[in-house]
Amino acid sequence: MPLWTEWWVWMSGALILATLEVLLPGYIFLGFALGAGVMGLLILFGISAKGLALTLVIFSVLSLISYLVMRKVFGLRSGQVKVWETDVND
Repeated sequence: MPLWTEWWVWMSGALILATLEVLLPGYIFLGFALGAGVMGLLILFGISAKGLALTLVIFSVLSLISYLVMRKVFGLRSGQVKVWETDVND
């Protein structure tokens, strides 16, 4: 049985990516961590894809959806403008 069909591999990847997000914040690794976590849950409940390519496509779509949801929840609110008080060169 290939390793990418095991739920614990995806959950371990999600944990590693979430740890990277804590060490290097910026909501970059968190989207991938959520995608890997959901993929692990899908495999745990018996929903799996045939082949590595389709599995990676599903993981990519799940990561994109989680990133877009996080951007909607944590992003700038409408009408909110980021104001820079200092110059980088000061």
